[in-house]
Amino acid sequence: MLSKNKPIQRDQLEMVALDQLVPQEHLVRKMEAALDFSFIYDLVEDVYSEVGRPSIDPVILVKLSFIQYTFGIRSMRQTIAEVETNMAYRWFLGYGFHDKVPHFSTFGMNYERRFKDTDLFEQIFYRIA
Repeated sequence: MLSKNKPIQRDQLEMVALDQLVPQEHLVRKMEAALDFSFIYDLVEDVYSEVGRPSIDPVILVKLSFIQYTFGIRSMRQTIAEVETNMAYRWFLGYGFHDKVPHFSTFGMNYERRFKDTDLFEQIFYRIA
């Protein structure tokens, strides 16, 4: 018997929490449970100014790198594109449904201005390992 799919309910409203959309066994949940990223604030304190526009949270910048390398994404541009649509990545970064994801060039500029020619990432991985 031939059956047809019912019309798609793309405009259907649902009450759902982002946490419900990330499977319990997803790797980002395991990373979040195993790693405490709060030490990063102390490591980067010297490279941030007290004046000017608010910066992107340095933990988010590091977590973006974790997403990129852990899931084999080849560029930061693609990583940002994935974060825009992947609810597990958003959950890991602490972003909600409607939070704006940083532009890929923001990561590049922050890396260039703050982290290049430093051993910051080495210190981070040393602390985690």
